Amino acid sequence: MNTRRDFLQKMGASVLMLKLGSISAFANAPDQIEQPYQGRVLRVAIMGLGGYGTRVAEAMKACTKAKLVGVISGTPSKIKEWQTKYNLPEKNCYHYENFDEVKNNPDIDAIYVITPNALHHNQVIRVAKAGKHAICEKPMALNAKEGQEMVDACKKANVKLLVGYRMHFEPRTLEVIRMRNAGEFGKVMFFQGQCGFKIGDPSQWRLNKALAGGGSMMDIGIYAINGARYMLGEEPVWVTAQETKTDPVKFKEGVDETIQFQLGFPSGAVASCLSSYNINYLDRFFMSGDRGFAEMQPSTGYGPIKGRTHKGELTQPVTTHQTVQMDEMATIIFEDKKPVVPVNGEEGLKDLKIIDAIYEAVKTGKKIKLMA
Repeated sequence: MNTRRDFLQKMGASVLMLKLGSISAFANAPDQIEQPYQGRVLRVAIMGLGGYGTRVAEAMKACTKAKLVGVISGTPSKIKEWQTKYNLPEKNCYHYENFDEVKNNPDIDAIYVITPNALHHNQVIRVAKAGKHAICEKPMALNAKEGQEMVDACKKANVKLLVGYRMHFEPRTLEVIRMRNAGEFGKVMFFQGQCGFKIGDPSQWRLNKALAGGGSMMDIGIYAINGARYMLGEEPVWVTAQETKTDPVKFKEGVDETIQFQLGFPSGAVASCLSSYNINYLDRFFMSGDRGFAEMQPSTGYGPIKGRTHKGELTQPVTTHQTVQMDEMATIIFEDKKPVVPVNGEEGLKDLKIIDAIYEAVKTGKKIKLMA
């Protein structure tokens, strides 16, 4: 007679065999095995070895399609430090005076410019003349005139110009864009973008107009501008803006502390946005349609991005933004991939034109029409 123990042992053995068979079948299924990337790897040199440059370098350790191979810096000690930390060959390391020589280095494909805003224009043009693809941190330049010159220089040199819009690859952001494109929010009529924090060290370059080109608007207000455009899926046709300044010592002439600005779109949708260097805990996007809504908070921070819609929480995978960005940019450069939201120089130029108009609106108090 079979005992209960015999029965359970046999049942356990049967279940185990079924599990092993399932695992074996899964492992042997050719479409379930993730093959290692065998395509061309984008070899990148980072220009500007500050805090964000370090963040990008660390994120690139996990990239499969992009690799850090060199650096450009004005600080010799940083170059030595990075050479050791990232195992970089001496021949791929340059300083600001001699990096034009990169044109003779076939082991570098692209240079990521992560320097103060005022330096982007000349540095990107030099990168283009050296025949290398340029990736430029946002804002791309101090104004639209500079931005257009950068776009033209890269086109003339037949190299790509990309801007570090990491949010354009962020999964939860892309899900909201997908939902909007699918009509799940209905007719969208309102966007709100809030970007702000209390800035610290008053001597830093971000509070120096000559280097930053402005204040909070150039640094974080651009997130609200860019976010309004990709969340609504339209280009604004007018802008109004107002500036508030409570600390003229820290925020000198030409360095904005807080700017509120409003955008109007062809569909009739409007955006109400705020950018501040003197208000904490502002990192929120909200979009409302006649059939639903989307709210993201944090909306543009380094991660994780959190959000919800009228259908519930956004649950797409949390990613390291810069890792995904650099892998995606490799496919844009080598395979001419078209991302859902562009990250090219023309995209950066659109934001600069709006920033120019916002500063004009602050100065004149007028509603400024935006040209296509």
